[in-house]
Amino acid sequence: MEGAAARKPWVGGNWKCNGSRDATKKLVEDLNAGSVPGSQVDVVVSPSFLYIQTVQSTLTKEIAVAAQNLHHKSGAFTGEVSVEMVKDLDIPWVILGHSERRHVFGESDELIAQKTAQALAHGIKIAACVGEKLEEREADKTKEVVFAQLKAISGSVKESEWGNVVIAYEPVWAIGTGKTASPEQAQEVHAEIRKWLSDNVSAQVSASTRIVYGGSVKADNAEELAKQGDVDGFLVGGASLKAADFLPIIQAAAAASSSQK
Repeated sequence: MEGAAARKPWVGGNWKCNGSRDATKKLVEDLNAGSVPGSQVDVVVSPSFLYIQTVQSTLTKEIAVAAQNLHHKSGAFTGEVSVEMVKDLDIPWVILGHSERRHVFGESDELIAQKTAQALAHGIKIAACVGEKLEEREADKTKEVVFAQLKAISGSVKESEWGNVVIAYEPVWAIGTGKTASPEQAQEVHAEIRKWLSDNVSAQVSASTRIVYGGSVKADNAEELAKQGDVDGFLVGGASLKAADFLPIIQAAAAASSSQK
């Protein structure tokens, strides 16, 4: 795939609402003891806000830290964490538009677009999530849903800012269900996303933007997924909670990048 060789793989570990002080300390120690080929792949982990400073201060510098969410304003927003707070802690990445934020907490495309604009304006890189629910896939609405989500996000990204954006395709029906899109299914949607970027943003942005897959990624399926021409890495959920599961996924992404892909 043209441009694939220039796209450095990106692997994110979304720890979601999991962990404790002891469990987080153990996970960081295990990651620090592992081999992370930072020159071949960008690796990011996203702990709970309660533990994010501890993780950032103790984790190997080969792995960056991401916020799981942020709010685009400061002020009277009880329970939220503002973009300014994330910036103040020097957190370099944030996950926005995750399906759990969309479908559990009711975040709209408009709200996610506002968060995107403010994160980028504050110099925070984003992993922007898109993806369809099972009933939408079965109704042949995957492209319709994903393109609408992309349109909202892209409207908040200046062309010069696309280098700070990773797009994560996460079919909702494959998150935490044990079901995974086949490598062919993932590649098909990733290719459509890349074409949409070419048609609606620019050919340069399309060729250079990293599009990663998220949806029950595990060590035993990462290798085949990573071989697909438009799969530039992963956003990993449950398998990122144990270093023994997460490190092989990182290695798979790095190996695919260094092959003839």
